[in-house]
Amino acid sequence: MGSAGASSGVRSHGINPWRRGWSCRDDGGVEEVEVVVAHNERATLRVGDVFLKIDADQTRLDVEVEAMAMAPVPTPQVLWRKPQVLALAALPGRALGRLGEPSAAPSAAWAAAGAAVRALHDAPLPPWPGQSLDECASELDVECDWLITNEVLPRGLVTHNRRVAEAALRPYAPVFTHGDLQITHVFVDDGDEITGVLDWSEASKGDPLYDLAILTLGHEEHLGDLVAGYGTGVDLDVIRAWWSLRSLLAIHWLIEHGFDPFTPGAEVDVLRARM
Repeated sequence: MGSAGASSGVRSHGINPWRRGWSCRDDGGVEEVEVVVAHNERATLRVGDVFLKIDADQTRLDVEVEAMAMAPVPTPQVLWRKPQVLALAALPGRALGRLGEPSAAPSAAWAAAGAAVRALHDAPLPPWPGQSLDECASELDVECDWLITNEVLPRGLVTHNRRVAEAALRPYAPVFTHGDLQITHVFVDDGDEITGVLDWSEASKGDPLYDLAILTLGHEEHLGDLVAGYGTGVDLDVIRAWWSLRSLLAIHWLIEHGFDPFTPGAEVDVLRARM
Protein backbone atom coordinates (compact mmCIF):
# COMPACT_ATOMS: atom_id res chain seq x y z
CA MET A 1 0.00 0.00 0.00
CA GLY A 2 1.17 3.50 -0.75
CA SER A 3 1.71 6.47 1.48
CA ALA A 4 -2.01 6.97 1.72
CA GLY A 5 -3.02 3.33 1.56
CA ALA A 6 -5.53 2.18 -0.98
CA SER A 7 -7.70 5.25 -1.12
CA SER A 8 -5.75 8.34 -2.05
CA GLY A 9 -3.99 6.49 -4.80
CA VAL A 10 -7.23 6.07 -6.72
CA ARG A 11 -7.98 9.74 -6.80
CA SER A 12 -6.63 10.55 -10.23
CA HIS A 13 -7.76 7.52 -12.23
CA GLY A 14 -10.46 9.32 -14.21
CA ILE A 15 -10.36 11.87 -16.98
CA ASN A 16 -12.13 15.03 -15.91
CA PRO A 17 -15.31 15.46 -18.01
CA TRP A 18 -14.92 19.26 -18.01
CA ARG A 19 -12.10 19.35 -20.52
CA ARG A 20 -11.50 22.41 -22.65
CA GLY A 21 -8.76 24.26 -24.51
CA TRP A 22 -7.90 27.88 -25.12
CA SER A 23 -5.25 30.03 -26.81
CA CYS A 24 -2.16 30.59 -24.71
CA ARG A 25 0.32 31.97 -27.26
CA ASP A 26 1.06 35.60 -28.01
CA ASP A 27 1.98 35.05 -31.66
CA GLY A 28 -1.54 34.20 -32.76
CA GLY A 29 -0.94 30.46 -32.75
CA VAL A 30 -3.20 28.17 -30.78
CA GLU A 31 -1.81 25.84 -28.15
CA GLU A 32 -4.43 23.68 -26.51
CA VAL A 33 -4.45 23.44 -22.74
CA GLU A 34 -5.83 20.05 -21.79
CA VAL A 35 -7.24 19.42 -18.33
CA VAL A 36 -6.10 15.86 -17.73
CA VAL A 37 -7.62 15.58 -14.27
CA ALA A 38 -8.85 18.15 -11.79
CA HIS A 39 -10.54 18.17 -8.40
CA ASN A 40 -10.27 20.19 -5.21
CA GLU A 41 -7.00 18.57 -4.10
CA ARG A 42 -4.92 18.60 -7.25
CA ALA A 43 -4.98 19.19 -10.99
CA THR A 44 -2.87 18.11 -13.95
CA LEU A 45 -2.77 20.19 -17.14
CA ARG A 46 -1.07 19.44 -20.43
CA VAL A 47 0.29 22.17 -22.71
CA GLY A 48 1.98 20.63 -25.73
CA ASP A 49 4.67 18.29 -24.42
CA VAL A 50 4.64 19.71 -20.90
CA PHE A 51 2.52 18.54 -17.97
CA LEU A 52 1.85 20.93 -15.10
CA LYS A 53 0.93 19.31 -11.79
CA ILE A 54 -0.68 21.61 -9.24
CA ASP A 55 -1.19 20.24 -5.74
CA ALA A 56 -2.72 21.76 -2.63
CA ASP A 57 -0.34 19.62 -0.57
CA GLN A 58 3.25 20.48 -1.42
CA THR A 59 4.43 17.37 0.43
CA ARG A 60 3.02 15.18 -2.35
CA LEU A 61 5.10 17.03 -4.93
CA ASP A 62 8.18 16.72 -2.71
CA VAL A 63 7.61 12.96 -2.49
CA GLU A 64 7.08 12.73 -6.25
CA VAL A 65 10.36 14.44 -7.11
CA GLU A 66 12.38 12.46 -4.59
CA ALA A 67 10.77 9.16 -5.56
CA MET A 68 11.46 9.71 -9.28
CA ALA A 69 15.09 10.46 -8.49
CA MET A 70 15.37 7.19 -6.55
CA ALA A 71 13.37 4.90 -8.84
CA PRO A 72 15.37 2.47 -11.04
CA VAL A 73 12.81 2.74 -13.85
CA PRO A 74 12.22 5.46 -16.49
CA THR A 75 10.33 8.49 -15.17
CA PRO A 76 9.34 11.87 -16.64
CA GLN A 77 12.00 14.58 -16.81
CA VAL A 78 11.49 17.35 -14.25
CA LEU A 79 11.62 20.62 -16.23
CA TRP A 80 11.13 22.96 -13.30
CA ARG A 81 9.27 23.27 -10.04
CA LYS A 82 7.92 26.02 -7.86
CA PRO A 83 5.91 25.78 -4.65
CA GLN A 84 2.91 23.56 -5.36
CA VAL A 85 3.57 23.40 -9.15
CA LEU A 86 5.68 20.79 -10.93
CA ALA A 87 6.46 20.84 -14.68
CA LEU A 88 7.23 17.49 -16.29
CA ALA A 89 8.12 16.51 -19.84
CA ALA A 90 5.69 14.19 -21.60
CA LEU A 91 6.73 10.56 -21.87
CA PRO A 92 7.09 8.88 -25.26
CA GLY A 93 4.79 6.03 -26.15
CA ARG A 94 1.29 5.42 -24.87
CA ALA A 95 -0.36 4.22 -21.69
CA LEU A 96 -0.54 0.47 -21.14
CA GLY A 97 -4.32 0.89 -21.14
CA ARG A 98 -7.28 2.49 -19.35
CA LEU A 99 -9.63 1.30 -16.64
CA GLY A 100 -12.86 0.10 -18.20
CA GLU A 101 -11.34 -0.46 -21.65
CA PRO A 102 -9.51 -3.50 -23.09
CA SER A 103 -5.74 -3.07 -23.17
CA ALA A 104 -4.28 -3.26 -26.67
CA ALA A 105 -0.76 -3.80 -25.29
CA PRO A 106 0.74 -7.20 -26.18
CA SER A 107 1.63 -9.83 -23.61
CA ALA A 108 5.30 -8.87 -23.91
CA ALA A 109 4.50 -5.31 -22.81
CA TRP A 110 2.70 -6.58 -19.71
CA ALA A 111 5.65 -8.84 -18.94
CA ALA A 112 8.00 -5.88 -19.36
CA ALA A 113 5.83 -3.92 -16.94
CA GLY A 114 6.15 -6.76 -14.46
CA ALA A 115 9.94 -6.72 -14.80
CA ALA A 116 9.98 -2.94 -14.23
CA VAL A 117 7.87 -3.33 -11.08
CA ARG A 118 10.24 -6.01 -9.82
CA ALA A 119 13.21 -3.67 -10.36
CA LEU A 120 11.41 -1.02 -8.31
CA HIS A 121 10.59 -3.45 -5.52
CA ASP A 122 14.20 -4.65 -5.39
CA ALA A 123 15.51 -1.07 -5.03
CA PRO A 124 16.51 0.48 -1.67
CA LEU A 125 13.57 1.58 0.46
CA PRO A 126 12.50 5.24 0.46
CA PRO A 127 12.97 7.03 3.79
CA TRP A 128 9.29 7.81 4.39
CA PRO A 129 6.74 5.26 5.70
CA GLY A 130 3.47 4.07 4.24
CA GLN A 131 0.08 3.49 5.81
CA SER A 132 -0.06 0.88 8.57
CA LEU A 133 -2.25 -2.22 8.40
CA ASP A 134 -4.30 -0.95 11.33
CA GLU A 135 -4.95 2.36 9.57
CA CYS A 136 -5.98 0.58 6.39
CA ALA A 137 -8.31 -1.77 8.26
CA SER A 138 -9.92 1.14 10.10
CA GLU A 139 -10.46 3.05 6.85
CA LEU A 140 -11.95 -0.05 5.25
CA ASP A 141 -14.49 -0.39 8.09
CA VAL A 142 -15.53 3.25 7.71
CA GLU A 143 -15.95 3.03 3.93
CA CYS A 144 -17.90 -0.22 4.04
CA ASP A 145 -20.27 1.29 6.61
CA TRP A 146 -20.75 4.33 4.36
CA LEU A 147 -21.50 2.20 1.30
CA ILE A 148 -24.15 0.21 3.18
CA THR A 149 -25.68 3.06 5.20
CA ASN A 150 -26.11 5.24 2.12
CA GLU A 151 -27.35 2.31 0.02
CA VAL A 152 -24.69 2.92 -2.60
CA LEU A 153 -24.16 -0.83 -3.01
CA PRO A 154 -26.09 -3.89 -1.85
CA ARG A 155 -25.10 -5.09 1.62
CA GLY A 156 -24.22 -8.55 0.34
CA LEU A 157 -21.83 -7.17 -2.27
CA VAL A 158 -20.04 -5.06 0.32
CA THR A 159 -19.82 -7.70 3.04
CA HIS A 160 -18.60 -10.41 0.66
CA ASN A 161 -15.86 -8.20 -0.73
CA ARG A 162 -15.00 -7.07 2.79
CA ARG A 163 -14.29 -10.71 3.64
CA VAL A 164 -12.24 -11.14 0.46
CA ALA A 165 -10.27 -7.98 1.30
CA GLU A 166 -9.15 -9.32 4.68
CA ALA A 167 -6.51 -11.48 2.97
CA ALA A 168 -4.60 -8.32 2.04
CA LEU A 169 -4.36 -7.19 5.67
CA ARG A 170 -1.51 -9.47 6.62
CA PRO A 171 2.15 -8.91 7.58
CA TYR A 172 4.52 -8.39 4.65
CA ALA A 173 8.09 -7.33 3.99
CA PRO A 174 7.90 -3.70 2.81
CA VAL A 175 9.45 -2.67 -0.49
CA PHE A 176 9.76 0.53 -2.52
CA THR A 177 6.23 0.82 -3.95
CA HIS A 178 4.85 3.26 -6.48
CA GLY A 179 1.61 3.39 -4.50
CA ASP A 180 -0.65 4.43 -7.39
CA LEU A 181 0.40 2.12 -10.21
CA GLN A 182 -2.71 2.52 -12.31
CA ILE A 183 -2.63 1.20 -15.85
CA THR A 184 -2.68 4.77 -17.20
CA HIS A 185 0.55 5.56 -15.33
CA VAL A 186 2.70 3.00 -17.19
CA PHE A 187 3.82 3.94 -20.71
CA VAL A 188 5.10 1.60 -23.43
CA ASP A 189 6.45 2.07 -26.93
CA ASP A 190 5.15 0.31 -30.05
CA GLY A 191 6.94 -2.85 -28.99
CA ASP A 192 7.40 -4.09 -25.45
CA GLU A 193 9.67 -1.47 -23.89
CA ILE A 194 8.56 0.52 -20.85
CA THR A 195 9.18 4.17 -21.68
CA GLY A 196 8.23 5.58 -18.31
CA VAL A 197 6.08 5.53 -15.19
CA LEU A 198 4.06 8.56 -14.08
CA ASP A 199 2.63 10.01 -10.85
CA TRP A 200 4.89 9.10 -7.93
CA SER A 201 3.24 11.22 -5.23
CA GLU A 202 1.98 8.13 -3.36
CA ALA A 203 5.34 6.30 -3.40
CA SER A 204 6.41 4.82 -0.06
CA LYS A 205 7.41 1.69 1.76
CA GLY A 206 4.56 -0.69 1.10
CA ASP A 207 3.16 -4.04 0.06
CA PRO A 208 4.62 -5.25 -3.25
CA LEU A 209 1.40 -7.06 -4.15
CA TYR A 210 -0.53 -3.81 -3.85
CA ASP A 211 1.34 -2.39 -6.87
CA LEU A 212 0.65 -5.53 -8.90
CA ALA A 213 -3.02 -5.46 -7.93
CA ILE A 214 -3.54 -1.82 -8.86
CA LEU A 215 -1.85 -2.28 -12.23
CA THR A 216 -4.21 -5.17 -13.07
CA LEU A 217 -7.38 -3.70 -11.50
CA GLY A 218 -10.13 -4.34 -14.05
CA HIS A 219 -7.63 -6.17 -16.28
CA GLU A 220 -7.47 -9.56 -14.60
CA GLU A 221 -6.81 -11.25 -17.94
CA HIS A 222 -3.31 -9.74 -18.00
CA LEU A 223 -2.27 -10.82 -14.50
CA GLY A 224 -0.49 -13.92 -15.80
CA ASP A 225 1.65 -11.91 -18.21
CA LEU A 226 2.48 -9.34 -15.52
CA VAL A 227 3.49 -12.04 -13.03
CA ALA A 228 5.57 -13.79 -15.71
CA GLY A 229 7.67 -10.64 -15.97
CA TYR A 230 7.67 -9.95 -12.24
CA GLY A 231 8.86 -13.37 -11.12
CA THR A 232 8.38 -15.20 -7.85
CA GLY A 233 6.74 -14.22 -4.57
CA VAL A 234 3.23 -13.53 -5.88
CA ASP A 235 0.19 -14.74 -3.93
CA LEU A 236 -2.76 -14.47 -6.32
CA ASP A 237 -5.30 -14.60 -3.48
CA VAL A 238 -3.72 -11.49 -1.94
CA ILE A 239 -3.84 -9.69 -5.27
CA ARG A 240 -7.54 -10.53 -5.57
CA ALA A 241 -8.00 -9.26 -2.03
CA TRP A 242 -6.38 -5.96 -2.98
CA TRP A 243 -8.76 -5.64 -5.94
CA SER A 244 -11.66 -5.78 -3.49
CA LEU A 245 -10.01 -3.59 -0.86
CA ARG A 246 -8.94 -0.91 -3.30
CA SER A 247 -12.39 -0.76 -4.88
CA LEU A 248 -14.22 -0.57 -1.55
CA LEU A 249 -11.99 2.29 -0.42
CA ALA A 250 -12.26 4.15 -3.73
CA ILE A 251 -15.98 4.45 -4.37
CA HIS A 252 -16.92 7.10 -1.79
CA TRP A 253 -14.09 9.42 -2.84
CA LEU A 254 -14.77 8.96 -6.54
CA ILE A 255 -18.45 9.80 -6.20
CA GLU A 256 -17.73 12.92 -4.12
CA HIS A 257 -15.21 14.16 -6.69
CA GLY A 258 -17.29 13.71 -9.82
CA PHE A 259 -16.00 10.35 -11.06
CA ASP A 260 -18.20 7.35 -11.81
CA PRO A 261 -17.20 4.03 -10.20
CA PHE A 262 -20.21 2.43 -11.93
CA THR A 263 -18.60 2.87 -15.37
CA PRO A 264 -18.37 -0.56 -17.07
CA GLY A 265 -15.15 -2.26 -16.04
CA ALA A 266 -14.50 0.12 -13.15
CA GLU A 267 -14.60 -0.36 -9.36
CA VAL A 268 -18.18 -1.60 -8.94
CA ASP A 269 -17.73 -4.18 -11.70
CA VAL A 270 -14.47 -5.26 -10.03
CA LEU A 271 -16.43 -5.94 -6.83
CA ARG A 272 -19.18 -7.80 -8.70
CA ALA A 273 -16.56 -10.01 -10.35
CA ARG A 274 -15.48 -11.27 -6.92
CA MET A 275 -18.95 -12.69 -6.16
